[in-house]
Amino acid sequence: MITFLRNMSMFGNRASDTIEAGNQKLAPRMDEMNRMPPRLIRFGCWPLYAFLCTLLLVGGSPATKAADQRPDVLFFVVDDLNDWITLLDSSAPIHTPNLERLAARGMLFTKAYCISPACNPSRAATLTGLRPSTTGVYGNKSDWRRAMPDRPTIMQHFMTAGYEVRGAGKIFHHHLDGAFHDEASFHAFQPMRPQLYPPEKLNKAPNYGSPNTDWGEWPQKIEDSIDYQTANYCIQELQKTERTKPLFLACGIFKPHSPFFAPPRFHEAYRSIDLPLRLDNDWKDLPRGAAALLKNKKWFWEGMTQVEREHPGAYHDFIRSYAAAASFADAQIGRVLDALDQSPQKDNTIIVLWSDHGFHLGEKDHIEKFALWEKSNHIPFIIVAPGVTTPGSRCSQPVDLTVLYPTLLELCGLPNDPNCDGRSVLPLLQDPSATWEFPAVMTYAKGNHAVRSPRWRYIRYSDGTEELYDHQADPHEWNNLADNPELIAVINQHRKWLPNKEADKIPDLKKPKKSGASNQ
Repeated sequence: MITFLRNMSMFGNRASDTIEAGNQKLAPRMDEMNRMPPRLIRFGCWPLYAFLCTLLLVGGSPATKAADQRPDVLFFVVDDLNDWITLLDSSAPIHTPNLERLAARGMLFTKAYCISPACNPSRAATLTGLRPSTTGVYGNKSDWRRAMPDRPTIMQHFMTAGYEVRGAGKIFHHHLDGAFHDEASFHAFQPMRPQLYPPEKLNKAPNYGSPNTDWGEWPQKIEDSIDYQTANYCIQELQKTERTKPLFLACGIFKPHSPFFAPPRFHEAYRSIDLPLRLDNDWKDLPRGAAALLKNKKWFWEGMTQVEREHPGAYHDFIRSYAAAASFADAQIGRVLDALDQSPQKDNTIIVLWSDHGFHLGEKDHIEKFALWEKSNHIPFIIVAPGVTTPGSRCSQPVDLTVLYPTLLELCGLPNDPNCDGRSVLPLLQDPSATWEFPAVMTYAKGNHAVRSPRWRYIRYSDGTEELYDHQADPHEWNNLADNPELIAVINQHRKWLPNKEADKIPDLKKPKKSGASNQ
């Protein structure tokens, strides 16, 4: 379809005359298809329908533009949301009723994993369909656009196909005053509002971390929170009714990312929350590669233990604050879903929700992401595709987020991108028990990878050392089985899925100079 549009632009006025005549011939067929209930526009006829709509759009008249009934896309991205939630585990303490409400409309992938357990490489990879090992985007400072200046993002594919693409909040990595954001991926975008901080830290530990790692009840007024403003923007977009193009709306929810703040009422449900399950001395069987990868990340957990000794209950307050922030994020997603439900596009909207990675809350003596264990990588991932997904369906096949790019293109009838590192999960959306032979693969920093199959998690570090966990017997990953000679066949089976390419790390993005600043 994109090639077709480019070719058509070469024919000038003669093309317009031809298309206008074609519009008259197509009008009866378009009228028939527009009368079809949205849920009947299925994969058998959808690519043809998208093609016909594109023909009409090129014609350029308001009447033909109004006939474009392709599905809208509502695209949720959540930050740092792990799997300790009722969506993925009914016994978990963190309540996510709106995520469950969304999953009830489509398919929940119960074994979904990020591509990389860090914000920038995860988002860059998911939004471009290319793994870190392909691009060299390994860290939170990696200049992802320098690595792939001509690579279209998901949003750019939809722009080319005639969609109105808008967004708000955290979609790309947001550090360096928004320098990682890609303006070319949106027609309009509302950036994250600045984080408001309390006059002094709330966590009783003034010398621990920074204001960005604080936790507690904040802000007092919900209207002052980042995600409330992001949700407001998305609600306003969904309330607009006079569109002539289908809408791609990206909603980037920042919480439960640090600082671990949420308005007071979201803390009430977690006054007596249990602490995560931990095993003392859990690093005793880890290889040197794990210690090397995490040597600069130990401060958060070690500092927490010190704060807990000085202020008993501080660790519990931290856990409670993360849970409250997660519930606050869930509530903002619910507000946006409410607006969609009141929209005429309710039944003609594809909805996607994913978290950029998971988060450790003390498990394996670790707080943060930046690790290749389960807690840093296991994420919520939901797709709602009217007429394709069965409401309330669940898929237990392991997938990573490289599937998102090709799947969304296929769902909306856009041309396939052969350069994607992932593959479409359309077969699983149609039948969650379909054969799926591909494990989830995760990368953090060059040469460090994890492979997650239905039963096993295998990790190989850049120095060649390894970990292997049997999730059937050891869901908390307390026993590293990599040295068990009886499991060499299992290890070899997982090794074959390691990336063949190890791209060199690209340079970090430098903070841009302010307008008018000296170049010297």
